[in-house]
Amino acid sequence: MRLGFYGAAQTVTGSMHLVEVNGSRLLLDCGLYQGRRKEAIEKNRKFPFDVKTIDAVILSHAHIDHSGNLPNLVKQGYSGPIFCTRATADLTDVMLRDSGHIQEKQAESASYHNKKRGEPAVDPLYTEEDAKKVLPLLHGIDYDKDFEVTEGARAAFYDAGHILGSAAVSLRLEEKKQKRHLWFSGDIGRRNMPILRDPILPKDDVDILLMESTYGDKPHRDPEEAYLEMKKIILRTLERKGKVIIPSFAVGRTQELVYNLSRMHDEGDLPAVPVYVDSPLAVNASDIFRKHDECFDAEMKELVRTGHPALEFKLLTYIKSLEESKELNTRTDPMIILSASGMAEAGRVVYHIRWAIENKKNTIMIVSWQSPETMGRRIADREPHIKIFGETYKCRAEIATIGGLSAHAGQDGLVEYAAGTKNKAEYIFLVHGEEKGALPLMAKLKENRVKRVFYPAMRTSVEL
Repeated sequence: MRLGFYGAAQTVTGSMHLVEVNGSRLLLDCGLYQGRRKEAIEKNRKFPFDVKTIDAVILSHAHIDHSGNLPNLVKQGYSGPIFCTRATADLTDVMLRDSGHIQEKQAESASYHNKKRGEPAVDPLYTEEDAKKVLPLLHGIDYDKDFEVTEGARAAFYDAGHILGSAAVSLRLEEKKQKRHLWFSGDIGRRNMPILRDPILPKDDVDILLMESTYGDKPHRDPEEAYLEMKKIILRTLERKGKVIIPSFAVGRTQELVYNLSRMHDEGDLPAVPVYVDSPLAVNASDIFRKHDECFDAEMKELVRTGHPALEFKLLTYIKSLEESKELNTRTDPMIILSASGMAEAGRVVYHIRWAIENKKNTIMIVSWQSPETMGRRIADREPHIKIFGETYKCRAEIATIGGLSAHAGQDGLVEYAAGTKNKAEYIFLVHGEEKGALPLMAKLKENRVKRVFYPAMRTSVEL
């Protein structure tokens, strides 16, 4: 038995790990690497293994850095099952089709600029049609249900509390009468967050824990503190008649923010200004949220039972058409716009930022972790000039960064998660984290008498 680290190793994006047992090869996640565009394209096009040797894929959740390279995997010859929860199957389908559309548009734009420079056209990593071919391979499975992946490998999904359908993967392996229990955390959510249930901790018979470390350097603020800060910034911006632009991941973060805005409205704190969710993907994702109440926590279920529109309120409009989106940028009245992508690298939010960034009345609110080299990171770092579509804009808008809204566990949550093994795990491997997150977490775990903690490098592997 062997475990290989082929993505999200000593970095945050591109989750991809390879388990080998009884001659079979199982891929845990197949995410897109996100970073410098040239580097990202190169890494995402070429898999570090022979695609045709993969027997099964197990998907922890639908976020693109965990699922986004599945169309490319299928395009290159994979035709086996992709196991995931039922909610993840629904979300993955719409997210990958949206990603394929974005890949096409980005390739089209790059080709246009290349042509003017006498350079060759660019092919998309995959197309929307390629993405549609993933759907027949998705096998939606209930939480807490044991199922066979391949000979000598049985799995079960446990709620990770990160986004709708997110799961930790319990993988029980047996080879030549040797047994190993591997637990892959996926992305670990936080306790007491709106909408979703709390994460399930790993079982105490886990031998190998493969877990994320994104925010291993610090505990998060209380979600209520983050909510109050968000409210304060929104009210301050609206008072000066400005727009609030929030780059927001279409799945998970957008629904949580809508929930918070709905709360502001219900409590009489939100002025009568329009609120827009401007992302076709977010609209589709919100529809899927309503369908999968098996993922809701008790409070959300009670709201739904009593008819409370937790993802709807009077001031809210879901924007679908491009024409409606463009019209928002011609208006000067105060408003709140939530739009994808969450790292401001593509999608409609880029246009909203372009039209808002040079007006000091406006606020660009960053509410999630931003990958290095993305426009979202440059804005969060408060760079004085931001390049958008090849043109440079002076950053005059207020830049607000709010910690505490993250859907990832902070250091305290991660330590608690690892403690679920009761210090019986033979190995803990930290992935999905930069050094600044993983190394402090490693030190904290060792303070808590967890001895065998490792931070594996990309394209390395270990015997289990």
